[in-house]
Amino acid sequence: MTVATPVESPSAGHRVNGKTLLELQGVHTYYGHIHALQGIDLVVERDEIVTLIGSNGAGKTTTLKTISGLLHPREGKVLFDGHDITHTPAHELVTRGIAQAPEGRRIFSRLTVLENLQMGGFTRTAAERAESLERALTLFPRLGERLSQQGGSLSGGEQQMLAIARALMSRPRLLLLDEPSLGLSPILVQQIFQLIKQISEQDVTILLVEQNALQALAVAHRGYVLQTGKVILADTASGLAANPDVRRAYLGEI
Repeated sequence: MTVATPVESPSAGHRVNGKTLLELQGVHTYYGHIHALQGIDLVVERDEIVTLIGSNGAGKTTTLKTISGLLHPREGKVLFDGHDITHTPAHELVTRGIAQAPEGRRIFSRLTVLENLQMGGFTRTAAERAESLERALTLFPRLGERLSQQGGSLSGGEQQMLAIARALMSRPRLLLLDEPSLGLSPILVQQIFQLIKQISEQDVTILLVEQNALQALAVAHRGYVLQTGKVILADTASGLAANPDVRRAYLGEI
């Protein structure tokens, strides 16, 4: 995809509330000698759903790993609620309010659904875990019917629900979602995206990586297009959905 107009600002488009929760400033992240992120700038404001779209290898998952502390950039800064978290360990970021539902779900297949959820809330008090569990089972009633089942015995859609619910158990302010619709049937994809909207309405800010760009742009407020480790376009979700380059590259138009 080639975009003639350069990105002028990481917050291109409109701002929902003008209160920045997450900001990446000139972030360069490497895998050994591989320069995966090459100066990423982006902003996520409180109560937004922001999506990252791009082809495989564009740097989307690397961006999430850099935010969650699984990778640390060699250059640039990651700011969360105004605090520099560039080199903060991943486990500390969970307590600060960042949680991730990773690509491929990565649930504990031999643990029960309840045990998976309890693992997600290990940083919280018993009272907070109980409250979070009630909230998670309200959002995902199907999990409530399967609390004693092993995670590995669930269907793909149920495992995705469990991965998201487990992340919510830590009571995050920022939820990172990596390919939540991967491998799911069209009906389940619709259900997952409806749940994402419901989660957003409960004061959880969401940064969403999703190959299904059409669905992602339908629920997001704003989006960024990544290509070979760089942001090449930033706009409102409606602006990206109407962009002819984006439509040809990611929405299946010829």
